[in-house]
Amino acid sequence: MKMNNILKNILAVLVLSGMLVSCNFEEKGLEEDNKQPQMSEDVLQGQLLVRFDQSVSKLLSQAGLTKSAATKSGVTSVDQVLSILEGCSLERVFPVDSRTEDKAVKSGLDLWYIVRFSEDIPVDQVAAKLAPLGEVSRVEYNRAIRKAYDGKVVPLSVEQLNNSLTKASNSAKWNDPLLGQQWHLVNDGNLGSTKFLAGCDVNVLDAWDKCTGDPSIIVAVMDEGVDVFHEDLAANMWVNEGEIWRSKEDNDGNGYAGDVYGYNFAKNSGVVSVDSYNDSGHGTHVAGVIAAQNDNGIGISSIAGGNGSAPGVKIMSCQIFSGNYTATILDEVRAIKYAADNGAVILQCSWGYSSGASNPYEWTPMYSTDEQWKADCPLEALALDYFVNYAGSPDGVVEGGIVVFAGGNEDAPAAGYPGAYGDFVSVAATAADFTPAVYTNYGTGINISAPGGDQDYYWDYDQYGELGAIGCVLSTLPKSVSESGYGYMEGTSMACPHVSGVVALGLSYAARQKKHFKAKDFIGMLYDSAIGFENNWNVEQPKVYYRYVADIGLVHRSSFDLKEYRNKMGCGMVNAEGLLNLVDSQDLGYAMSFPNVTVALGEQASYSPSYYLKGSSFTVSVEDNSVATAEMDGNRLIIKGLKVGQTKASISGDASQDFIITVKPANGSNGWL
Repeated sequence: MKMNNILKNILAVLVLSGMLVSCNFEEKGLEEDNKQPQMSEDVLQGQLLVRFDQSVSKLLSQAGLTKSAATKSGVTSVDQVLSILEGCSLERVFPVDSRTEDKAVKSGLDLWYIVRFSEDIPVDQVAAKLAPLGEVSRVEYNRAIRKAYDGKVVPLSVEQLNNSLTKASNSAKWNDPLLGQQWHLVNDGNLGSTKFLAGCDVNVLDAWDKCTGDPSIIVAVMDEGVDVFHEDLAANMWVNEGEIWRSKEDNDGNGYAGDVYGYNFAKNSGVVSVDSYNDSGHGTHVAGVIAAQNDNGIGISSIAGGNGSAPGVKIMSCQIFSGNYTATILDEVRAIKYAADNGAVILQCSWGYSSGASNPYEWTPMYSTDEQWKADCPLEALALDYFVNYAGSPDGVVEGGIVVFAGGNEDAPAAGYPGAYGDFVSVAATAADFTPAVYTNYGTGINISAPGGDQDYYWDYDQYGELGAIGCVLSTLPKSVSESGYGYMEGTSMACPHVSGVVALGLSYAARQKKHFKAKDFIGMLYDSAIGFENNWNVEQPKVYYRYVADIGLVHRSSFDLKEYRNKMGCGMVNAEGLLNLVDSQDLGYAMSFPNVTVALGEQASYSPSYYLKGSSFTVSVEDNSVATAEMDGNRLIIKGLKVGQTKASISGDASQDFIITVKPANGSNGWL
């Protein structure tokens, strides 16, 4: 059947079924005439993201769409359209995770489906036919999203790695031989150039005396895959104990098979990869900044990577880029919800859209306002909102999630979206002397700055064998990219993990102090603790740099006026020590308490009291042992439900605290819930 005939048949079906009428559109913040999105060059053919109306949710469930893909939705008017589309199938965007399905329903994520069909049928015309249906609340294109980096990497040679001990910093805290070259962590100005100013770093040296990280804090790295077996990262990788490596089965029931270290959303696989053609190693590089193992005698140091045998924060790899595979909105939103549902409290995002203020001769300007972004990317906004609201725990260290974005590399006076949205942290990049990196976005939407490197600025400095490399960020890389396992990168995508790492360190310290914070308040503390750095600029002289292109050499001399950046680099430079000092404040945060417990009849629940309360040993008592029992098993508290009802209980460590145990009926039984 020819394309025109297919479209005519779709239209005929719609007219005959009487569905070309006004819709019952309920999604907050979106108007009826906004049900169909605008086309752009990044739209993928052969697929649409569709939000159904709440009124047909039961029909969708009865059609089996919550469990697997199907060719019918169970909704008559929708199926009349879909029956005309060649090779059509539907499946829920977000797989069912029984642990968090109530949150998915509450947020409306359960109503979103991916509709796939023949790429021979223009996607915009299919969208135009689905959008008017009363049972459809919104139609959105599945778009390609881009990395906030160009993949440029300067590998550290094996010889340079072997010689690194001779170049260690005088102020090195750990025995990691490359720390002396990580000016972005500890900058004592000893790298032999006036372009390295002492103190231009994340101010982590003294912060390490208080805390070096805590494994209860999980950072989801949404990027290329992380090298989960890298010798400097393996000890700090998040591990899903309920899964089996390379398994094809969803052993823990979270909707994803084999997700031991995270998930490869780009290839829909539990195997996180780093060796696809055109992989740059960026995800591994980002992870190293945050949580490479400290004081292990090899490689680099990191912001929150622990202390020798003591573990640091955990890295969850949420892979959305893989070589030449195009990351999509579908991959992205699934990764975001996965991160929240599986314990991540920080979402590290070195990707985004071009700034709406970027030069149209070099870039394709995208969104300039919150309204534009939310109107065109409603599912993306909804998924990020899910992370902000549902990551963390009211009983844990942080309630809600913290999302950190790269501000963008278009040298534009506004951050790119989604990072520019006010609920997220958007990061600008500096060189090693506090000056803005030559590529960084600045101004509107930028919240804070961090070291990102600046190879063009350090073009004349080749102490370590590559023009300008030492002025970039040194971190871990897969052996497929760098034989030594280490190398240099630059960008706001490198500034971004410095902020994520400092946030992770701050939350780690809060965990050690048994303090609880709301995510929004903690972001405020991040900004309040930042160090103003503009007094370090000589605004009377322009910043001079050279555009350098590999295999060509120096292209041309350029400069920019620092006055243009004044008060436009956010609240200042991220400050690890300052943030930890605020965590100590008696006026901020709340003392954690042991939570009330709900357990099913005949089942048991396990808790770690040391997560909530101070103390090295704990005792517990239960008022009514006919309802439940509670006893310590090593460092775990085991609570067993014996009879439906409630009872008071008490737990003691350094202090005593009361809590309530509720025993509910077993699944499938009658009774109250």
